[in-house]
Formats: sequence, C-alpha cells, structure tokens
Amino acid sequence: MANVTYQPTPNPNSLKFVLDRPVVEAGSESYMNAEDAKGSPVASALFAIEGVAGVFMLGNFVTVTKAPEASWEDLVPQVEQVLSEQFA
Repeated sequence: MANVTYQPTPNPNSLKFVLDRPVVEAGSESYMNAEDAKGSPVASALFAIEGVAGVFMLGNFVTVTKAPEASWEDLVPQVEQVLSEQFA
C-alpha cells in the first residue's frame, strides 16, 4: 500500500495528497468532473467519492478539490483509502 500524507494548499477547498511513488509518469493530468475522468482509474475512483469536485495529478501528488459544502473531515479518509488502494 502506498504511503499517503496530505498538506494544505492556498485554496481551502483543495488538499495536496503526497504519495511515496509517482502518480503520473510524465506531465500532469487535470479532471474537472467524473465525465473527464473516465480514462483515468485513479481520478474515476476519486470522483466516486461524494463531494469531490476536481482532481489534479503531477509527479508524486494528487490535489483534490472538494465541493464547498463538503467536509474535509469526511473526505480525507476516503481519499487516502482510494489512493492507497490505487497505488498498492
């Protein structure tokens, strides 16, 4: 299982989840909705979590943006679980 930690970002609706391995091989990937994410198993799994509004992947991190009404208290454990499973 991947080791996942998270850090705040300047945007209170976004958190940066840092992994102990690369999440994308080259460049970056950005998804604004579940439809955009269909080609990415990781982004699709994250959008399956209620409250996830955006996913950005670069290097060894994934930035998740939540809907304003969603709670990080509810989302963080679910996002960590998805990332740990996807990068097991």
